[in-house]
Amino acid sequence: MSNLVTFGLEKVHIAFRDMENETQPSWEAPIALPGAVRWTPEAQGESSTFYADNTAYFIVSSNIGYTGELETALVPDALLARMLGWPIDSNGMLVETADANPAKFALLGQVLGDQRNRRFVYYDCQASRPAKERKTKAESIEVTTDVLKLSVSPIEIGEKKIVKGDIELSATNTAAYNAFFTQVYKPVFNTGGGGV
Repeated sequence: MSNLVTFGLEKVHIAFRDMENETQPSWEAPIALPGAVRWTPEAQGESSTFYADNTAYFIVSSNIGYTGELETALVPDALLARMLGWPIDSNGMLVETADANPAKFALLGQVLGDQRNRRFVYYDCQASRPAKERKTKAESIEVTTDVLKLSVSPIEIGEKKIVKGDIELSATNTAAYNAFFTQVYKPVFNTGGGGV
């Protein structure tokens, strides 16, 4: 039975790109990023319509990925340093530098479903500096969060431009589903008549 709804965000992971192999993308083992609050991807691209015979004769859409915000309770300094290319000094201070070189990574996570959980991966992400509000403590304690702005771009895998993937557990994909957070899953396409 298929899901009617999905809800909740959990099990967010970051898997850094292995930049040694540019011809065939690969990633390091995913690292858990606890404290996920929200991930809000917004599709990027345009659609163009060609009119002929008094109708929309041909419609083409471009997919250039997503931009979005990943909000978490707190991104650990070691992870943030690697994502943004910032150094940590000999006393453990995270130092923001103006000439940093951010790292590429895959973003993985899971949303709950009324029937089955759904896992997702965005393959080619890059983060920009996080926004964080600093406020005084009042009568009640209000937790502040880290908000990372992410850009997600298409990446070529298996001669296709891939942006993201979603998977739910089925009778035929148990191994891939169970290993989802141990290594970045690469799509496998049918080469026969049923493939896309």
